[in-house]
Amino acid sequence: QVQLVESGGGLVQAGGSLRLSCVASGRTFSSYGMGWFRQAPGKEREFVGAVSWSGERINYSDAVKGRFTISRDIAKNTVYLQMNSLKPEDTAVYYCARVRGWRRNIVGTIEDEFDSWGQGTQVTVSS
Repeated sequence: QVQLVESGGGLVQAGGSLRLSCVASGRTFSSYGMGWFRQAPGKEREFVGAVSWSGERINYSDAVKGRFTISRDIAKNTVYLQMNSLKPEDTAVYYCARVRGWRRNIVGTIEDEFDSWGQGTQVTVSS
């Protein structure tokens, strides 16, 4: 079972930026799609963005499109979430996740498409 460890969360003022990192264990990182989700207090976990295993396709939720960017460093087994122009409504625990299935040709957007999750990292945006 892969282990995913997020980092990079913190407290930032509205309009600021943060970059989250998610390091995956194992040697097959490049063969799996990855995604980011978030869960705000009192709300269900929601999709933020995801990248296909090939890196050729990326999807974002409408709430973050144009402000957040997903990237990968295959050599470091790491996927990043660059968050710019942060808003108070971006406050949440952010989770990275791995798509179920080796080289599965999807960009996962729903939780059922992911089978491994990190522990989450808190992002708080003050107004």
